[in-house]
Amino acid sequence: MDEARELPKLEKKLEKMTIKELREIALQIPEIQGVHGMSKEELISALRKVYGITEESKEVSISTKVKELKQKVKKFKKLAEEAKQNRDFKKYERYRKLASNFKKKTRKLAKLAKKA
Repeated sequence: MDEARELPKLEKKLEKMTIKELREIALQIPEIQGVHGMSKEELISALRKVYGITEESKEVSISTKVKELKQKVKKFKKLAEEAKQNRDFKKYERYRKLASNFKKKTRKLAKLAKKA
């Protein structure tokens, strides 16, 4: 790697960038070959190597996120039950839907954890 040459500045986290943004950055770095044939995950991995960014463990971050989501599910189920007892059915529906959405997110994260 040529030390005199500066790497393009990263404006935001690699995971938050679109594949188009990742490709634009990768094209400026000669060490990365076959940019257009790479998937987003491959581009992120290649850019991490060049920038020296260590990859955080997916299992730890996924399990932490699942715990946080499960806490939110409990919270909104409790709020929904309270709203139902107070006969506030608009709030009941809203809280019930929020709990359902968070529960769906936990399932998606569980699938991601199995793939990893």
